[in-house]
Amino acid sequence: MRFGFAPLMSPFMAALLACPAFAQQSYPSRTISIIAPFSPGTGIDILARTCGQKLSERWGVAVVVDNKPGASGNIGTELAARAPADGYTLMMTATTFALNPVLGKARYDPLRSFVPVSLVATGVLSFAVSAKTPASTIAEFLDLARSQPGKLNYASSGNGTPQHLTMELLKLTAGVQITHVPYKGAAEATKDLAGGYVDAMILPVHTVSPLVHAGKVRLLAVLSDERSSVFPAVPTFKEAGLAAVESTVWYGLMAPASTPPNLISKLNSEINSILAQPDVKEILARQGLIPAGGEPERLSRLVKAEIERWTRVIAEAKIHAD
Repeated sequence: MRFGFAPLMSPFMAALLACPAFAQQSYPSRTISIIAPFSPGTGIDILARTCGQKLSERWGVAVVVDNKPGASGNIGTELAARAPADGYTLMMTATTFALNPVLGKARYDPLRSFVPVSLVATGVLSFAVSAKTPASTIAEFLDLARSQPGKLNYASSGNGTPQHLTMELLKLTAGVQITHVPYKGAAEATKDLAGGYVDAMILPVHTVSPLVHAGKVRLLAVLSDERSSVFPAVPTFKEAGLAAVESTVWYGLMAPASTPPNLISKLNSEINSILAQPDVKEILARQGLIPAGGEPERLSRLVKAEIERWTRVIAEAKIHAD
């Protein structure tokens, strides 16, 4: 109707369409934009495009992904926070969404600037060491670290990243001193781990998998609540007596604050249905991700828990933003 009949629309109908209640009933009736605060090809971008394509197929409207990378995701996130709360601008985000404000690197409030739509997916993190590091279990690695305070080192994809903070959580929990070697990205850090230039690193299971099979690194533990199906013989930190060292990569769909509840409910229902589709599960599996879904409150609880946990870790480890 918006194409064929708009020129003939009566003043009464025009006024009716402008009414918020009518607009919500007819949602969606035009293009939806999903802001991805990171570059094309990243996990966030792939999830945004996968969900966007499915929503477009279901609703018969265009859904475009708008990549706004920069400042650890802050540029796109702040843009999304200022968008109209009408359901036509959404944001696919990830773990850094809760970390950046705690680090003082953001001008948005993760609990007030947005309303959650759905937790979309999670990924398992792992603790790996170089093949040159003389440790075959997490207990052996920690004993080695205790015997040589500060001599062992670990790589991360940058200061304040989830991998960096998770390793600092391990150091605090186990009471060990291990030197941080920050890189400008995950690729170079992972390359140096495989080359034996750094001793250890926390990274996603699907990223480390080919390096393990090539014999370049050893996987000592996973940071999930249960063992990974990819490496079922590798224990969790909980099994190693370090239950506090639990961390996951997560991705969620958000909308600007004050987006009407009925639109959030409609979006949530569609995303849950999309995540149950076999082809979507396959796409996520190729990225090492597990479909999540559930009510919006699930994502809300996760964000609150992340903020509480990392606020403590950042304060105790005296971590400062770059």
